[in-house]
Amino acid sequence: MPLVTTTEMFEKAYKGGYAIGAFNVNNMEIVQGIVDAGKAEQSPLILQVSAGARKYAKHIYLVKLVEAALQDSEDLPIALHLDHGDSFQICKDCIDGGFTSVMYDGSHLDFEENIKITKQVVDYAHAHGVVVEAELGRLAGVEDDVNVSDKDARFTDPEQAVEFVERTGVDSLAIAIGTSHGAYKFKGDPYLDFDRLEKIGNLLPNFPIVLHGASSVLPEFVKKCNEFGGNIPGAQGVPEEMLRKAATMAVCKINIDTDLRLAMTASVREFLQKNPSEFDPRKYLGPARSAIQGMVQHKIKDVLGSSHKI
Repeated sequence: MPLVTTTEMFEKAYKGGYAIGAFNVNNMEIVQGIVDAGKAEQSPLILQVSAGARKYAKHIYLVKLVEAALQDSEDLPIALHLDHGDSFQICKDCIDGGFTSVMYDGSHLDFEENIKITKQVVDYAHAHGVVVEAELGRLAGVEDDVNVSDKDARFTDPEQAVEFVERTGVDSLAIAIGTSHGAYKFKGDPYLDFDRLEKIGNLLPNFPIVLHGASSVLPEFVKKCNEFGGNIPGAQGVPEEMLRKAATMAVCKINIDTDLRLAMTASVREFLQKNPSEFDPRKYLGPARSAIQGMVQHKIKDVLGSSHKI
């Protein structure tokens, strides 16, 4: 099966009360772990690439890894998505370079400028059969090339969301309702503004909403990282029951990156500390790949609800 867009995925997810996992990829083992999880659970997948990942691994390597995953996964629906594209040019490069979905992130701009550039991206993407995600409202936190302070973060205004979608023709919208990027998402009790999400869903019926910064920062991986030499005190993510609730509402795409990093790093740290004489990368990257697969299968089954939905 060739790469697909997210259109059919989101239509089914909205009607079925579940969400599609959008997992960030940076290298071969991460791609393999995610895709093996998708195969095991018979779940559609979104493999997403950040600007930082393109700098690290190069665009062509990531595309070819995903093409290999397609051949290895037979009939598994997979979309290749640009995460947090910060310019028209990077979106164009990814559209021209084989991506089936792109995100233009103009959330740092004023409302009119965000609309202007998002519309430019939408017009180019739709002419090439590619779908577009945009963002309205800003998420705090640090992850990859995204760095937003608490004072600069702001929740999405529901009425503005309607105007934004109507004027840009965007295919999905990332909103800010309390999630944040990175491993330190909440200083106090976790909170998501479900009333705001419900209002946006009512104003934009059947329109797919996206949650960024939605890793749960699973305690077992944080504990293992710290146990084997890490220093990640006070890390806290979005409780999985909150994400499951959001997936039964208007949220059709949930982004997960930090949990992948923690699962991989915890596994590598454990192996190297227990096997100090080992220097074969295959010996520690193999278990790390398995850790990613197990974590992604858990997300698909217990959080996203997308198991056996192809």
